[in-house]
Amino acid sequence: MKKTFLFLTIVVLILAACSNATAPATPRGDVGPALTHIRLPMGYIANVQYAPFYIALDKGYFAAEGLDIEFDYRSETDGMKLVGAGELPFALVSGEQVPLARQQGLPVVYVLQWWQKFSVAVVSLADKNIKTPADLAGKSVGLPGFFGASYVGWRGLLDKAGLKESDVKTQDIGFTQVAALQQGKVDAAVVYINNEPVQLRAAGLDVNVIPVSDYLALVANGIVTNEKTITENPQLVRSFVRAVLRGLKDALADPELAFNTSKKFVEGLGSDPQKDDIQRKVLAESLKLWQAPVLGHTDPAAWDETQRVLGNMGLLKEKIDNAKLFTNQFVDEVK
Repeated sequence: MKKTFLFLTIVVLILAACSNATAPATPRGDVGPALTHIRLPMGYIANVQYAPFYIALDKGYFAAEGLDIEFDYRSETDGMKLVGAGELPFALVSGEQVPLARQQGLPVVYVLQWWQKFSVAVVSLADKNIKTPADLAGKSVGLPGFFGASYVGWRGLLDKAGLKESDVKTQDIGFTQVAALQQGKVDAAVVYINNEPVQLRAAGLDVNVIPVSDYLALVANGIVTNEKTITENPQLVRSFVRAVLRGLKDALADPELAFNTSKKFVEGLGSDPQKDDIQRKVLAESLKLWQAPVLGHTDPAAWDETQRVLGNMGLLKEKIDNAKLFTNQFVDEVK
């Protein structure tokens, strides 16, 4: 079986459409002062999980900071490359990508931890009796691919259980985890805890879920910028972080607001009661993963754990100083 991992590289193909990430402020006539346009790579399709950003835009929190945000649903690795090359000031990425990017020479810095718990999990139908990582030995497990956050979480979970990949029958099933489990093609699947388990339960199935976050503290999704932006325009970072935190606080305080605001940005949301019910549950599960005593803060110990897992996987050659990976400076300044 061919197992690959998509590495970030420092070679960035910049198309004309990718040219200025932070366009100069442009006059807006009678509607208010000039705003700085920022294109923000999201890493996924428009989805209710982006509610904090939708709220921040819809309620004018970005505008209050002088920012005009354009959501760009390109891949996570594309966003990281463009931020690392200085073509974009910000992107949403999963935390394990930061040390890999730094290893490749990209000067990216993580400035806000949005998801406080790593969202990867292993799910199985209850009759398979897979309740702990150790129960995976000898079982067939489907992965969406041998790359990215899913693969890192999976490998970390195996390592924690003292298992090797050869102890499990793994296969690449793409993003067909729900169907693969329903059809009995695999015993278990690597999923996002706020998504596929919700779909399976909505289909009337009883499932067991093994959250990676119950066994490992890995850095989850957050915001990256680059060293140049921090040095030359710290106010831009501060303003962006402040607006996002306001949106995040509102989403956590009022899930109904979060869902209704998402309707304005997610095509089809609000038009099918059955699908809406699933998305409400996806949002509810997501909210659990965002909560923290200090919203946006990132824990140095989680970076140590993340680097250890990447090192054990052979993806990270040597440990990187945490000070190069993240800063809580901007969260602390605006909280």
